[in-house]
Amino acid sequence: MKLIPDSAPCLLRLLLLAQLFVHSAPLPVSNRTFCRGFREMKRRLDNLSMSSSTLHSLGDDELVTMAAGNRLGHLPNIEYTAADISSIKLNAALSQLYVHTQAFKLHLDWLNTASNNISVPSQPAGDASAHLHALAHLLQSSLQQEPELTSYSLPEVSSTFDLLHYAAEISERLKVFCDWSKRLLAYLRKSHCL
Repeated sequence: MKLIPDSAPCLLRLLLLAQLFVHSAPLPVSNRTFCRGFREMKRRLDNLSMSSSTLHSLGDDELVTMAAGNRLGHLPNIEYTAADISSIKLNAALSQLYVHTQAFKLHLDWLNTASNNISVPSQPAGDASAHLHALAHLLQSSLQQEPELTSYSLPEVSSTFDLLHYAAEISERLKVFCDWSKRLLAYLRKSHCL
């Protein structure tokens, strides 16, 4: 290839501009948004974890009995190991967190409505639902594509005893979800935000 005289400086400038563009190209939106929102997500999970224990007024022994069983089959059941956390990808992890967050929010809204229907104070469920709503918003802004949510029906609550049973089950699963989510977010932050 024969170069036109005096074209070398022009080509050199173009090459430098191209390199500048490559080095200044932003990271994928989800990485930046996730890294910026990490502290707020963690704070929401900490608050949610504290709120989860106020969904009922049971002692530890009573709680074990009431939370036993799986009456709410659609409620996320977190069964992951440390190896599972370290193998998950950012977008898949955020999508999964978003789906689980929306499922818990749906259950807490349902619990809140059921509490109102049988005239039982429902402030704790409303507080926890507000934290889940904020967490879902933060996760949604970090996602490149919003995952599809599954719809399902929830049982009718006919007594205060049923309500307490459901509140205990949601509370215990929510604690596990918060613990797992904080560990997962810490791992993702370490691997994607440094």
